[in-house]
Amino acid sequence: MAVHLQISEQVKRHRQAQQQFRELDAKREQAIEHVLTAAKAGQEINITEINRITNEMNQTAARFHFPTRKTVTVEMVKDVIQRSK
Repeated sequence: MAVHLQISEQVKRHRQAQQQFRELDAKREQAIEHVLTAAKAGQEINITEINRITNEMNQTAARFHFPTRKTVTVEMVKDVIQRSK
C-alpha cells in the first residue's frame, strides 16, 4: 500500500509541475508579444522578463524532464521583427 501512495504522490507532483509549466509558457508567450509590440513601436527591447520566466521554466523542465526553452536575445527579437516586415 505504501508504494501505491508514493506513486500517487509522485504523479500528483508531476501533474502540478505540468500545470505550472503550461502557465509559465503562456506568460512567456505574452511577454514575448509585449516586447515585440513595444519594439515595433520604437521602444527599447527589454528581454529581462522573458528570460526570467524562461529560467523558471527550465528549472522545472530539468526536474521533471520537460522540454527546455531557449533564452531570448535582443538579436532574436530583431530577427522576428525584420521577418514580419
